[in-house]
Amino acid sequence: MNALEHQLDYVFADALPDAGGVREVAPGVFWLRMPLPFALDHINLWLLRDEIDGEKGWTIVDCGISSDTIRANWERVFDTVLDGLPVLRVIVTHCHPDHLGLADWLCKGADKARWNVRLWISLGEYAMGRVMAAGDGSNAGGERAAAHFAAHGLTDPASLDALRNRDSYYPTLVPSIPAEYRRIRNGDVIRIGARDWEVVTGYGHSPEHTALFSATDKLLISGDMVLPRISTNVSVFAIEPEGNPLALYLESLGRYETMPADTLALPSHGKPFRGVQTRIGQLREHHRARLAEVREACAQQPCSAADIVPIMFRRKLDIHQMTFALGEALAHLNLLWLDGTLKRETGDDGVIRFSPA
Repeated sequence: MNALEHQLDYVFADALPDAGGVREVAPGVFWLRMPLPFALDHINLWLLRDEIDGEKGWTIVDCGISSDTIRANWERVFDTVLDGLPVLRVIVTHCHPDHLGLADWLCKGADKARWNVRLWISLGEYAMGRVMAAGDGSNAGGERAAAHFAAHGLTDPASLDALRNRDSYYPTLVPSIPAEYRRIRNGDVIRIGARDWEVVTGYGHSPEHTALFSATDKLLISGDMVLPRISTNVSVFAIEPEGNPLALYLESLGRYETMPADTLALPSHGKPFRGVQTRIGQLREHHRARLAEVREACAQQPCSAADIVPIMFRRKLDIHQMTFALGEALAHLNLLWLDGTLKRETGDDGVIRFSPA
């Protein structure tokens, strides 16, 4: 546990749900933990007791990637945890593969087709998920992603080839998306079982991320917007090359700062914790320090996003991690460029570099 984590209250300490099992974190709210084949090796999913139009059952929040292991874990949950009751809906916080990947499979009742229910998701996340599932390749890989990061200083031929060959990355992890959905928006109140949950929309990490907040019970299903151990990735990708996601993310954090101090946060990665305001303060300081580093580096010489990566990420990165590191470096550069602190110019080598305005 690092020094910043000691400032948070991990309510359940190191106790984790078993694979294919659950842990109750509040009455009627169950925590599942599924494996991921990345450096970030797990995702937390949530199962909530529910009742819709008199029918008792369950709501699922987030899904996991499409993998045999996660499907098997879900099937074990369905066989041993649901008390014979059906899933009534599936809510997805955002379109990233670890959250949306198995949504279609779950909505259709998994391997045994137990039910057929609606996906609840924001318009922005549903639309972007459909774009990426079509193999657009503008974010995680493909020719456009390679060209985007080459323009920002990635010159290693092997890395660029690896990016070009990742054009099926998203469709592999998200093989299908429901053809229909129910739209949720900021401020909506969703009755799930005995609780009202307010939809809290956030931006920067994804197009229209939705967290769920129960004011009565002081519970926050925070998705990826507020994580206890790592900072939320905020990246500029090829589909929106002049985007300013970091400014959007920092603005969005304000929506969580007014929540009660003893709110129990249920994040998508890491462990449930109390101390949301403390964590938001840490995140703001983290980005303030990174922005200062970026300004200092660009003051010494014009810098591309690739030049900034080793300043912000002082460890060896695989191609998956490098994609997000470059995107995040560019998010910091774009914020300073768009607020007038930096200017940018394209060199004779075709690389965009930033320097003091």
